[in-house]
Amino acid sequence: MFGLAYGDALGAPTEFLDMRRIRKRYGDAGPRELTGTPALVTDDTQMGIAVALGLLDALENPPFTPDLITPMWRRRFVDWLISPDNTRAPGGTCIRACRGLQDGRHWLDATQHNSKGCGANMRVTPVGLVPGFTDETRAGAAQLQAAMTHGHPTGLAASELTAFTVWWLRQGMAPADLPAALRDHANTQRVTYHERWLSDLWTRWGAKTPEDFISYGWDECLGVLDRLDAAMARPDRSADPCEATGGGWVAEEAFGTGLLCFLLFPDDPVSAISRGAASSGDSDSIACLAGAFAGAHLGMAAWPAEWANRIEYAGTLARIGRAWD
Repeated sequence: MFGLAYGDALGAPTEFLDMRRIRKRYGDAGPRELTGTPALVTDDTQMGIAVALGLLDALENPPFTPDLITPMWRRRFVDWLISPDNTRAPGGTCIRACRGLQDGRHWLDATQHNSKGCGANMRVTPVGLVPGFTDETRAGAAQLQAAMTHGHPTGLAASELTAFTVWWLRQGMAPADLPAALRDHANTQRVTYHERWLSDLWTRWGAKTPEDFISYGWDECLGVLDRLDAAMARPDRSADPCEATGGGWVAEEAFGTGLLCFLLFPDDPVSAISRGAASSGDSDSIACLAGAFAGAHLGMAAWPAEWANRIEYAGTLARIGRAWD
C-alpha cells in the first residue's frame, strides 16, 4: 500500500509532461525524491484506499460474498466522490459511475460499459493482499470492484492480473517467473465468467455469450503480455517504457507498463517507480502499480525510511498494511 502511494506521488507531477520536459526537469534518471510535506497522492491512491477499507469492513462480517462487499464498496466509492480531497484530476469514468452509485442506481446500470480506463485496476491492489481467499474469490472480487465503474471486459481481466501479481509476489514468487505465470493464468481463465460476482453484466455489453464477453478482455491482456515479453527480451532501462507496452491510459496497458517498470528493477523499488514516473503516458498510474508490485515483493524495509512519515494518508496506509502483513 505504501509502494502504491509512493509511486503515485512521484508520478503525479509528470503525468501530463512529455519525455523532453521530464528529462529537462529531472534529468535522465527521472524523479527520485518525494516533494512536499505531506507528499500528495492522486485519485489512484484514494481509490485504492477505498477498495481496501471496503474489504476491511466486509472481512469483519464473514463469509465474504458479493452481496456483502458490493454495498460496502458502493459506500466507499461514494465517500470518495463527495470528499473535499477529491481534487486530484480524477478520471471521468470513475466520476460518472460513482455519481450513478450516489443516485442509488444498481452498479450494473451505473457502470460505464465501454470504458476500460486504468481506473479499473490501479485501485485493485488490496484484493491481492488479503490472505485466505480462494482463487475464485480473489478473481471475482478483483473483477467486481472494477466492474462497478468500468464495465469493459478488459478492465475486468487486467484487474484480475494485477491482483494475482500482488498475491504471487507476496507469496514469494520470483519476479522473473511472473510473465509465464500470468500468461498461463490468462489462458486458463480465458472463458471463465464469474456470474456470481458479475451477474448479467455481459448482456449489457452486447456480447453473444458470457464467454465471448470475458474472452475479449483476456485476449487484449494476452496482447500486452506479448509486448511485455518482447520488451524483457531486450530490456532497456533508460527508454520510455510506454514505447514498449503502451501509455497506460487503459487498463491492460497500465498493468503491462507498470509491471515492466517493476521487472526492469525488481530489487530497486525507487528506480522502478522513477522509471514509471519518467514516462510519456499516465505516469502516476504506471508508477503506482510499479510501486505496489515492488512493495509486495520487497516489503516496507526496501523503501527510504523517511518516506513513511511524509506520504499523504500515512496513518490509513499503515492501518491497512498492518491488517494483512
